Amino acid sequence: MTPVLAAAAKNTKNAVGRTCNMKTIVEQADPARPAAEVIQKAAGILRAGGLVAFPTETVYGLGGNGLDEEACQKIYLAKGRPSDNPLILHISEREELAQIVREVSPAAKKLMDAFWPGPLTLIFPKTDIVPMRTTGGLDTVAVRFPSHPVARAIIRAAGVPIAAPSANSSGKPSPTRASHVEFDLTGRIDMIVDGGAAEWGLESTIVDVSGEKAMILRPGAVTKEMLEAVVGEIAVDPAILSKPEGEFRPKAPGMKYTHYAPKAEVWLVRGSREAVAACINRLAEAERNTGKVIGVMATAETEGLYHADAVLSLGSRERPEEIGSNLFKTLRKFDFLGMDKVYAEVFPEDGEGMAIMNRLNKAAGYRAIDAEERGEES
Repeated sequence: MTPVLAAAAKNTKNAVGRTCNMKTIVEQADPARPAAEVIQKAAGILRAGGLVAFPTETVYGLGGNGLDEEACQKIYLAKGRPSDNPLILHISEREELAQIVREVSPAAKKLMDAFWPGPLTLIFPKTDIVPMRTTGGLDTVAVRFPSHPVARAIIRAAGVPIAAPSANSSGKPSPTRASHVEFDLTGRIDMIVDGGAAEWGLESTIVDVSGEKAMILRPGAVTKEMLEAVVGEIAVDPAILSKPEGEFRPKAPGMKYTHYAPKAEVWLVRGSREAVAACINRLAEAERNTGKVIGVMATAETEGLYHADAVLSLGSRERPEEIGSNLFKTLRKFDFLGMDKVYAEVFPEDGEGMAIMNRLNKAAGYRAIDAEERGEES
């Protein structure tokens, strides 16, 4: 870590408690027709170096002027975010890319044509106008062109690229509703624009197009299969589904640190449906006998199999988009219900399942149980 980033990290740790005394404005914005005065108020705050949380099609973002080092530092402080965790710049039109990106590869152009605007972030070589504090000290910059009308209206009115990580306390489940943002960040940011529930519920797919071969750094709604239909075979960073080892410098948000975690300790349980249910029920009974409050993250097909203090369904396994949309909301609900430990089913890692399992592995800190092995032990 550079001296500048090390100092910023220390400041983040020391100063986050001092950012909790401002008044946070909350305004409604109808995605079909957002009020001009709300958009202009948000844009004015951003131009003045303040922070505004706003809806996107993925999750709520915490926006600040991405070309203003002080505004970016405010984002790190408000979230309690490590300063080597890069921020994503959001633009409102594709033409805005020219001022922040040095080079656009042929693969990048194909992906932009296919998926922009939408839930895809691309990593490019950056221009000098983009501060190192925005990029976590990297010579590359992550850029997204969101499709949500409120997000685009605010960015366009602000007139600058907006750095916007998820609008939550660092490490906690990403917010899919304005109420989630209020719970985490009231008193730490200037404004929250409430545009209703996010459509996708998982952060954007991130693809590095700064080198010779495109590589997925974070899976999302734009799946590996969808990407390969456009650019051919694409690499997948090993950190997506396994814990990074040793010295690791993240090129994209969500790669290095524990993320998406509720206060409860989360454990993933692998195996057949029957083995998983039996294993979780045994573990839950033993934990409850010690006074702990236990939750189970199940699906529509299995929720009736469990015995615990709270059994919450993510939706049907036949609809992975429903599972993804409900994941963060459900993790937050376990906090609301006061669970001490949560056991979660796992999902196939193809299609959107890769994004779901990436988030679940991060939420669990890669803690996992093999139900078949546990069954043999009992």
